[in-house]
Amino acid sequence: MPSLKSKKILIVEDEADIAQLLKLYLEKDGFRTMTASTGVEGFKLIKADRPDLVILDLMLPEMDGLEICKKIRSTLDIALLPILMLTAKAEESDTIIGLELGADDYVTKPFSPKVLVTRVKALFRRLERADDPKQTSYAYGPLLVDLSRHEALVDGKEIPLTAKEFGLLEQLLHHPGRVLTRDVLLNAVWGYDYYGTTRTVDVHIRRLKLKIPLLDDAIISIKSLGYKLSEQVPAR
Repeated sequence: MPSLKSKKILIVEDEADIAQLLKLYLEKDGFRTMTASTGVEGFKLIKADRPDLVILDLMLPEMDGLEICKKIRSTLDIALLPILMLTAKAEESDTIIGLELGADDYVTKPFSPKVLVTRVKALFRRLERADDPKQTSYAYGPLLVDLSRHEALVDGKEIPLTAKEFGLLEQLLHHPGRVLTRDVLLNAVWGYDYYGTTRTVDVHIRRLKLKIPLLDDAIISIKSLGYKLSEQVPAR
């Protein structure tokens, strides 16, 4: 996959053997890699070198993987950085928290390096499809959003939305399963020159849920961060 060859991956893992094994397999597949052995070092590299994806161990010295995940998702310029978490099976509850905080995928230890590289490639492909600039419509269960006509329909019936409500809906549909912080949503929908409070996002999300009840369970609030749209359409 030529489009993946230039991708830069940061491995944040305190076990040197695992970090070197991942580095070997990823570079063998054409990826560029960096490594960090502590949470603090990893977060500094994320800010300074802007990797395309981070492989993040859950248990790390100085700052654990959950804290890094939360810091990434709440820092505007890196908030959409793809995160693949490494966890031990005994850390299942922490894995769930990690996914709620915005990790895109996870792999449990012990793992096959080949399987992990496959998951990395699959994650990149999924994200590239989501970032397709040519996409002009979204379907989410009975909800159809037509960007070119600026229409939102549920079961074929048009739902009147304000420009900001429509913009929020578009952002959520564009990044299903990913945590979008209030700052990210403000900047995407209102623009960088907006000086209001992040509570504005909450008010518009509430309005969106009232107008489209399907979204009441579909849009999940992530405490102290923002919102994400469930990848699975809730049963009606």
